This record gives sequence, C-alpha cells and structure tokens, in this order.
Amino acid sequence: MKQNEPFQFTAITIAFPMLIVLAIWVVYYLELRFSVNLSSYGVQPRTLSGLSGVVFSPFLHSSLSHLYHNTIPLFLLSLGLFYFYRSIAVKVLILGILVSGLLTWLIGRPANHIGASGLIYVLVSFIFFKGVRTKYYRLIALSLVVVFIYGSMIWYIFPVKENMSWEGHLAGLITGIALAFLINARLYIPKRYHWEQDHYKQENDPFLKHFDEEGNFVPSSEMEKQEESEEGNVKYVYNYIDKKSKSNLED
Repeated sequence: MKQNEPFQFTAITIAFPMLIVLAIWVVYYLELRFSVNLSSYGVQPRTLSGLSGVVFSPFLHSSLSHLYHNTIPLFLLSLGLFYFYRSIAVKVLILGILVSGLLTWLIGRPANHIGASGLIYVLVSFIFFKGVRTKYYRLIALSLVVVFIYGSMIWYIFPVKENMSWEGHLAGLITGIALAFLINARLYIPKRYHWEQDHYKQENDPFLKHFDEEGNFVPSSEMEKQEESEEGNVKYVYNYIDKKSKSNLED
C-alpha cells in the first residue's frame, strides 16, 4: 500500500469504530450483569455533579432499544471519519464528546441526559460540512451520502418527541459544524493533467497536432509524409538583370 495515497483502509480504520461500539455495549452489559444503574452519571444541566456526564453520558443508555438504534450509525459514521479524516479523527471524537456535552450541560432541561446520539449528531454535521468545505469530489460524495441517509435527523434537534434529549442533538449539531470550520484537515488535491496546467498551450499539444483545421484526424504516417514534402519543397528565387538595361542605367 502506497503511503502517499489519500485514503487508506488500515487496521486502525476499523479498530477504533469497533472499540467505540464495544465500549457502549460493555457498559450496558455491566449494568445488567451487576444490576446497577449508571444513568445518574449522565449530563445534569447546570449542576456541579452533572459535569461528569460530559464524559460518561455517550456510553450510557436507558434501554436495549436505545443502545441498538445508536450502535449502527455510530459505527458507520466513525468508520467514515477514520477512513476519510484519519489524521484528525481522534481529535474530532474527543472534542466532539467534550464540547457537545458542555453545551448540553449549559442549554439542557433539568433532567438526566444520556446516550451517544449527541456524538452521532457531531459526526453527521462534521462529515457533511467538512466535505462541502474541502470541495474534493470524494468528500463531497460522502457528504451527500450522509445527508441522504441521516438527513431526517434534523427534525430531532427540536422538541418533537417526549423523553428525548433534543438539546443534546442540537449541541452535537452545533459542535460538529464548529469543528468542521475550526479543525484543519489535509486537503486531498487530485493530480492535474498536463492540459490542466497553467503553462499549457494548445498549439504545442502533440495529440492535437493530429487534427487538421476541419477537425479530421491525421495519422502519424501522413503527418510524416507532409513534413517530408514540406522539407523537400524548397523554393528558390532568382533575380535576372538584363545587361542592356543595366548599361542604360549607368549612362
């Protein structure tokens, strides 16, 4: 595998998303196994004890259904993040968790906010806006795929469903947009062909020389014949001076 390739599928690309998903499932299993409820470690807005939820809330889920609905998008989006933005993926994840958690703590209702959906909103908004900003066709295509699959999630940043942390969704969306503009990623500029270079001149293009003025293709053999005939057809110009006229001019 070439090191200079812009996108590389390595073990890290899939290892980190699997570890993230495994972590939230392990936490839920431990709650069931030992009959403990860790929901109290969620984000509790504007309380000192609730600040711990900024870190822990993405790993806590209220039910198996809640956990399942967050697992697939979390895995796919983090996989896309580590594949297309591997140089900044860890930074985006860490800052995404912390910043979105703090925003939820600031703007949230007096309740216990738990779940990885805030982080999912971070990933959706970051991947979409970052791809549009780079103007690189592969990343733009990724942005379109993300908005096509998860575009309907935009409605859940509003209080349209009871017992749902729409504040966490909104905080994740805002955080992802901010990170897309503030974190610089290496732009993947595709190789430009010689006819796309600034110094390119159409009249010097060896391929275009095979076409005549009417757009007809001229094979190399005929071009060589034309060049040979042009070299052989040398015009000589002779100036004749009449001696009699010359003598008259001298008189």
